[in-house]
Amino acid sequence: MALRAKAEVCMAAPWLSLQRAQALSTRAARAPSTVLPFEAIPQRPGSRWLRLLQIWREQGYEHLHLEVHQTFQELGPIFRNGPEWRFNRLRLNPDVLSPKAVQRFLPMVDAVARDFSQALRNKVVQNARGSLTLDVQPSIFHYTIEASNLALFGERLGLVGHSPSSASLSFLHALEVMFKSTVQLMFMPRSLSRWTSPKVWKEHFEAWDCIFQYGDNCIQKIYQELALSRPQQYTGIVAELLLNAELSLEAIKANSMELTAGSVDTTAFPLLMTLFELARNPDVQQALRQESLAAAASISEHPQKATTELPLMRAALKETLRLYPVGLFLERVVSSDLVLQNYHIPAGTLVQVFLYSLGRNPALFPRPERYNPQRWLDIRGSGKNFHNVPFGFGMRQCLGRRLAEAEMLLLLHHVLKHLQVETLTQEDIKMVYSFILRPSTFPLLTFRAIN
Repeated sequence: MALRAKAEVCMAAPWLSLQRAQALSTRAARAPSTVLPFEAIPQRPGSRWLRLLQIWREQGYEHLHLEVHQTFQELGPIFRNGPEWRFNRLRLNPDVLSPKAVQRFLPMVDAVARDFSQALRNKVVQNARGSLTLDVQPSIFHYTIEASNLALFGERLGLVGHSPSSASLSFLHALEVMFKSTVQLMFMPRSLSRWTSPKVWKEHFEAWDCIFQYGDNCIQKIYQELALSRPQQYTGIVAELLLNAELSLEAIKANSMELTAGSVDTTAFPLLMTLFELARNPDVQQALRQESLAAAASISEHPQKATTELPLMRAALKETLRLYPVGLFLERVVSSDLVLQNYHIPAGTLVQVFLYSLGRNPALFPRPERYNPQRWLDIRGSGKNFHNVPFGFGMRQCLGRRLAEAEMLLLLHHVLKHLQVETLTQEDIKMVYSFILRPSTFPLLTFRAIN
């Protein structure tokens, strides 16, 4: 589904009618049989900014995904809404996205995932009941920060199974403030928000200052160590980028901090929702556990084999991201004129793919409300894998994709080998839009030791 940017999407109608929406349908007319001009693409009437202001004043932007979903239902599957980047990306990919890079940083992520699983198991077995019920979200957040930091900078923060330093806690607090303030500022013109929310702007800038200072310190430490001697073994992504000397220090710092900040909640929330879905789908959970146990010895010896020997678990992560995509849109500016759904789209138009509706489209996914990882294994080789691309695809796919996939895969692998995950909640969790799509409440999960 595409959105047109020149007219933008004007949010309309209440969200309440969509609170229980599961599958996607559209009441709009089918695509025209002949190619129509760009101006013919359906769009909302009225002022976009006035409508956005109205939404913000009434209920905020938490239900933006449902607003756009309703616009899809009413208007149909299509409606309106450089060189430096390429230079940097071509030099980042070999050390961040390539299969060789994954093979090198994956054992570091595996070490953190093992520590997380062991710490959780210790808490469970220490309980007299042999089980533990808790909100695991804070622990998962700490895990994603710890794993990303180790893979990037080669250094542990002490957030998983250890006592974190004061510097680690300051960095963690800055990340939390940055996420919160970004949501408060992103939907209002900067010229307006600087008058209405000066305190939020101050907190936002101070948080980023702390984050970049932390990055500066890490990079300077690595740089000094490399100046003394070349490492005999792999020490992380940033060290490799510095050794290659193809990017400026500023480019390395900017991209490493983007990966650090961008890999926290975008990885933690899918992990949380996967655990929740496995808790209320015990048959699926058991199938994943059997797969993990069968591959345990091989992965223990060579953690890199997790990427090839856990196909059902990888499918479960795809299924989670189909139902709960952390990013609502994929955006591309078309470089040349094209015809989309029989509408003429001129070059230079920003086209957005709305992942939330795409993943719930019954024409693409039979029984879309059902959590069924097996569907992804059944369609392998059919080309239908591209019906859902939460990380994007090609040159502009998410730079942190492989790191995020490794963090999610290895945590699930180590946890499910030893612990049963249960929940008393069978109702769907309401999702809200807060910079990314996230659960409105965090479910209580019970972890029970497996003998």
